[in-house]
Amino acid sequence: MAAVSGMTGFGRAAGEADWGRWTWEAKSVNGRGRDVRLNLPSGFDSHEAVVKGEIADRFARGSFQVSLRIDLAAQSSAELDRNALDALAAEFEARTGTPPDGAALAALMTARPVIEAGGHASDTLRQLAADETATASVLDSLGVALDQLAASRRAEGAALTQILSALLDQMETDRQTALEVAHGQPAALKARLFDRLQELEADQRVDADRLAAEAALAAAKADVREELDRLAAHIETVRGHLAGGGPIGRKLDFLSQELNREANTLCSKSAVLELTNAGLSLKAGIDQLKEQAANVE
Repeated sequence: MAAVSGMTGFGRAAGEADWGRWTWEAKSVNGRGRDVRLNLPSGFDSHEAVVKGEIADRFARGSFQVSLRIDLAAQSSAELDRNALDALAAEFEARTGTPPDGAALAALMTARPVIEAGGHASDTLRQLAADETATASVLDSLGVALDQLAASRRAEGAALTQILSALLDQMETDRQTALEVAHGQPAALKARLFDRLQELEADQRVDADRLAAEAALAAAKADVREELDRLAAHIETVRGHLAGGGPIGRKLDFLSQELNREANTLCSKSAVLELTNAGLSLKAGIDQLKEQAANVE
């Protein structure tokens, strides 16, 4: 059975070969869909489709940032330009009258024209990206980083499940309170109408049959049993989704809207303070449910 996952997490994996080291970092935050942003070295952009495919195989929603860093071995990442070094040495000797030696020679060897890291590194990276053996090792590490990311998101999902379950428990308590109060609402409405009738003068009183019809109509309008039944059904549906796991964030968002619709109707039909308070408490719980559901994949 799939676990509930959040959308916030981080994963990292590294590897090493004779040509250098590499490090993958993958992180994700909340997102309405699946948005992927990649930062790959020169040449490795040809593997973007593979990277995005690995992400799509594991995740349904979230905003992802995946980066690959490659540190080439020293002999691969820099080369001396002998011609540039000779030219600088000649210039040094012309100015000082002596050839460079010791510290002076070392300083010349680190000068920008002598060290040609950029072009050679880019060429090396493009060659690595075209090397099936090298890229296979690098992409294997991507799987490790994404697995770590998935585990991190599942840990968040476990915490969210506990929070959501507690909210559902409180919502069910509020629903039960509303159910108990609702049973007495028709009688309360009838009593209120008769109390108002008693306040009228004898010549202003309405016919008893009409009064009974008005009382029956008011009681029918104030009947909230259907709303409470639908609230119970929606709460159980949410529990079922939490138990089943998987990508349920969109389903929870929809159910939050339906729960809120029923709670609004409950409050609008309320004729007693206790029922209104239960409805408002339900609405507060539903708002929290919707807020937390936005973190679920």
